[in-house]
Amino acid sequence: LQDFQNRAAVRELNVIPPLLALLKSEYPVIQLLALQTLEVISKDSKTRILLGENKGLDYLLNILENKVRLHDLHIETLAVLGNCLEDVHTLQQIQLTGGLKKLLSFLEVSTVPDIQKNAAKAITKAAYDSEIRKILHREEVEKFLLILLETNNDEVNVAASHAISAMCENIDSKSVLGLQGIPKLVQLLSSDNEEVKEAVVTALTNLTTASPRNASVVAEAEGIKPLMKTLNAQRDGAISNAIAVLTNLSLQEPSRSSIQRHGIINALVGPLRSTNSQVQSKAAFAVAAFGCDAGARTELRNGGGLRPLTELLHSENEEVRRNACWAVMVCGSDERTAVELCGLGALDILEEINRSTTRKNKFSEAALEKLLDNNLSQKYSRMGYLSSSNIITDGFYDCGQIKHGGKFLSLEELSTQELTDRRAIIFINAKPQETEKMSSTLLLSLVNLSKFPVEELMYLNLNFRDYSILGMCIYIFFYVRKEKRKKDEEKSKEVIEITPTVSEEINLENSQWLPPPDFTLMDYINDASKTILPLTTTWEQVVALAQFVADKMGGCVEREQLHNFFWELDLSKIEFELKSNVVPIGKIRKGTFYHRALLFKVIADRIGIGCSLVRGKYNRAWNEVKLVELSPKGLLLPPQDYIVDLMFEPGCLLKQGSAKADQYKRI
Repeated sequence: LQDFQNRAAVRELNVIPPLLALLKSEYPVIQLLALQTLEVISKDSKTRILLGENKGLDYLLNILENKVRLHDLHIETLAVLGNCLEDVHTLQQIQLTGGLKKLLSFLEVSTVPDIQKNAAKAITKAAYDSEIRKILHREEVEKFLLILLETNNDEVNVAASHAISAMCENIDSKSVLGLQGIPKLVQLLSSDNEEVKEAVVTALTNLTTASPRNASVVAEAEGIKPLMKTLNAQRDGAISNAIAVLTNLSLQEPSRSSIQRHGIINALVGPLRSTNSQVQSKAAFAVAAFGCDAGARTELRNGGGLRPLTELLHSENEEVRRNACWAVMVCGSDERTAVELCGLGALDILEEINRSTTRKNKFSEAALEKLLDNNLSQKYSRMGYLSSSNIITDGFYDCGQIKHGGKFLSLEELSTQELTDRRAIIFINAKPQETEKMSSTLLLSLVNLSKFPVEELMYLNLNFRDYSILGMCIYIFFYVRKEKRKKDEEKSKEVIEITPTVSEEINLENSQWLPPPDFTLMDYINDASKTILPLTTTWEQVVALAQFVADKMGGCVEREQLHNFFWELDLSKIEFELKSNVVPIGKIRKGTFYHRALLFKVIADRIGIGCSLVRGKYNRAWNEVKLVELSPKGLLLPPQDYIVDLMFEPGCLLKQGSAKADQYKRI
């Protein structure tokens, strides 16, 4: 009867009545073998119906009621009844005759571990059917399962936890088991048995999913700390489900804060490196859940979690890949994390995923867009486009269009390169240095003055506006040189105090590199704020700003004389003067299309004029604005797209799609 075809054949031979008759045999071994045969044959649904029609359920319940003479047959009897519980029709028969209540009453008072374990397993199998779950709930099966959680037997606890997981699909059972069962399950998390831990956290996962009330009960039962410890369990199932429970708890702010205080972000770094796809998926999903907080993103960045997260983007598992994309999208919400993710290759991987019709998903597309929106330098280099919502801030730089597969270098890396004849890198930094408390970066630059001869200092173009700072520079210059000579004479390693008020030790390796401030750009922004912002309409502001930018970048250029506008020569002189390919935009006095368009976008973003920046071919770039034009009748028409002329007729607005606009875009 181990073969299903044989079971069907035996059923047709009406084998049930003689097997039931053998249950009355005076020989225990015959009774035992008859029950074992019934257990095998009752796996067939049609056989279970025949068993009920022949009053076989009554036979089985009578055996359970005889606790003295037939107690040795109880385990096998429960195995047969367990198979019967899987059939709705048979279960209803048992319920109508009162047999189900008798069965549960027997189980509640039984102290035999094997009986308890097998009963819980039978409930687990039966509870996969929604109708059976309703019947079991009406008979208050939850009481029996809660009793099993209090037994001091690991196998029983495991079986009870699995049964609770199955019964949680019924919302009413979920409520009862959550309120009374969660505190008991939390206590079992401290068990040394790994199988118990796995079964318990699985039950807690099902109890807390889509149930804020049960999630609160877990927190109130002080379940966060043992759940965090479970992240170090040996079984992958325990780890993945513990992460799932913590993620469910994160939907409530008090629990979320408590979990973060327990170090959830650092604890997720290990699971992110797991080889188990389920653990990887849950860990990435948890990063997406907790990464909404800026502090959590910083912790993940400092804890080395971005690299394994980026590697999960390569996963062949669709769920892992989707959750990793989701986590990258969330973590890419701030610029520093986005830049580091791009440095780890996340941008290239996402582009590869989105080129595939089978691997891309909504989250991969959103993650790519989020990374680029928070790393505008790389977005403009790759996409050649910045929208009006992409606000250029200090630290932005334009290094030209990057080739497919090419490495995108940081501004610091570009600044360390030797002067070449390649295209200049234009950077934006309108953030002045603090005058009261000088940073270690500025002090580092001042100390480096001692390396230059006095006659070469004028080439450094130090544009200090505060005479106190200028005086400090002179003082520092001579003081450092004096101290250096003293050091060489004494051959001692002394820490040089630059001023009496500055006691911070300068560490050359740990100091953060910052681009020098562009004071000319600061003037541009201040002047534009004073002269352009007071204008009443956006149209007037755009025209005035276009004329302002053109004036600062060499003025109007006639189309026929464009080839005589030697902007390259002027830019080369600046590069030679700075001994660097990196040039602040305020230094440029003769700017071509892409210089002017960038400056227009920078100032427009600072004074609140919405515009986009588009890169064209052969050093072309232009700005697009949306403006509303009043009709002759005074009607307010929908906004239209215009291209701003910054070269030939500064301030002239060319309607998108017109012949003049197309001509402006191309040579």
